[in-house]
Amino acid sequence: MRLISEHSGRERAPKVRLRYGACAAAVTATALLGARAVDADSAWYRSLRKPPWQPPPWVFGAVWTPLYATIAYAAGRALNASPGGPPRTRLAAGLAVNLTLNAGWNWLFFGLREPKAGLYGTLLLNLSNAELVHRVRRVDPTAARVLVPYAGWCVFATALNGSITRRNPPHRR
Repeated sequence: MRLISEHSGRERAPKVRLRYGACAAAVTATALLGARAVDADSAWYRSLRKPPWQPPPWVFGAVWTPLYATIAYAAGRALNASPGGPPRTRLAAGLAVNLTLNAGWNWLFFGLREPKAGLYGTLLLNLSNAELVHRVRRVDPTAARVLVPYAGWCVFATALNGSITRRNPPHRR
């Protein structure tokens, strides 16, 4: 004789894996789509005046790779902890908006070659990060803590973007 909880646990396992997989796919798509816009070797980007505290180019890949992995993990964990129905749908929508803003920054800054547009994009991303961490914290505090380095790195990116914007008036770009 099987206990009901054992049976439901086995039925739930595929859905748990599916949510983690969907989050990993969404984050991977975000990373790939955003990366398509980046050309840090372009004459335009090299000509921009940058602050002395900007990290070397290799740091960005070294930081973003684990950050993307933690976003996928935290999102999957939070979606699995979330009650079904509208709360889970709202959480998934918040994540989708966040990932769209994440990839969008690359297109605003590099694709359009507009640091000021990138700055506005990263400010929106910071607001989205705060909302996402808050929403995730309500269903899974551990997942929310996992998102904090991502939010912190985005604040750093905003400061860097702001400094580049200030150092490069529109006529210079």
